[in-house]
Amino acid sequence: MTTDDALAALAGRLAAADGLPAYVYDLAALDRHAAAVRAALDGVELYYAVKANPDPALLRVLAPYVDGFEVSSGGEVAHVLSILPDARLAFGGPGKTDAELALAPKVSRLHVESPYELRRLAGLLDGGDPVDILLRVNLEAAIEGAALTMGGGATPFGMDHAGVEECLKLLDRDDRLRLRGIHAHLASGLDAPALLALAAEVLGYARDLGLTEINLGGGMAVSYRNPAQMFDWAAYGRGLAALRRPGEVLRIEPGRALTVYCGHYLTGVIDIKRVHGETFAIVTGGTHHLRTPVTKGHDQPFTVIPGRTTDDHPRIHDQTVTVVGQLCTPKDVFARNIPIARLAVGDVIAFSMAGAYAWNISHHDFLMHPKPGFHHLG
Repeated sequence: MTTDDALAALAGRLAAADGLPAYVYDLAALDRHAAAVRAALDGVELYYAVKANPDPALLRVLAPYVDGFEVSSGGEVAHVLSILPDARLAFGGPGKTDAELALAPKVSRLHVESPYELRRLAGLLDGGDPVDILLRVNLEAAIEGAALTMGGGATPFGMDHAGVEECLKLLDRDDRLRLRGIHAHLASGLDAPALLALAAEVLGYARDLGLTEINLGGGMAVSYRNPAQMFDWAAYGRGLAALRRPGEVLRIEPGRALTVYCGHYLTGVIDIKRVHGETFAIVTGGTHHLRTPVTKGHDQPFTVIPGRTTDDHPRIHDQTVTVVGQLCTPKDVFARNIPIARLAVGDVIAFSMAGAYAWNISHHDFLMHPKPGFHHLG
């Protein structure tokens, strides 16, 4: 049975049992993708950014292929260690509380965001082994074509050179803190050539400081408009191999680009109507479950799985349709004016590319609709 067949069969069972909406994660597809990414990154450390999707089954699939996990809160630290007790963790993100900084001995690397955060960390240590840290840097770099920018100018993330210099002076006086290198996640949504250009700038900065461990962050482009247009991992791996000098440790921490393709969000069509010349399909669930399309301003890719329909069910043929959810807001839109061959009430719409920044980033309790189910294939 193909993945499409398995998804269709599951959709039929869920629809019959009133089990929609639901998330479905294809673990076999994730395993294949993670293996291919790992093979392309010979000699480069690979960490998974848990914020993209912390589903326990996904973490277990990824574990054999990654060197560790990037976490951004005390909650993520506890979550990952409850599933994978021996996992190596890199703890990043701005605004760490004292309770989170106190977790430093439990993680492999702590990414320091500011001189004050470094001083607070030092004040919480009371002996034991030194804590290994990276300084998060925000370089003045030209960044074009990014979906999001976390560096290259004034942002809340990381430090400019003055902040780095202040940290270096503090570190000279405290042997409980061991500086391993720098972290620089400057942008998201870039292709391989653009990320390699940024990597060259970050490496130059690290070399000027005499540091040999460099975390280049994530930011690999994902196209919702053309899902087949995937990030060129092979070119990126070759490029990093060419940039790396002997003795240097390069690390990356992708999230979306690893798991987005394995996820599907299944919804049932509960009404079709025409209003002022535009056709709308209303589905169970909504952007309170899958917030990505409305926040990123794209049409979420989808396929239609024929369901149980009757002659009195509204249906359309060879029209464009706007797919919306159940929320009382005009922003609850999954995809707008999409050409479609046929659609009927009772069909199932399977939104693809729902394996990252989907359920876990959405406003679940708005209008207090039921939560979706979660299922795994493979």
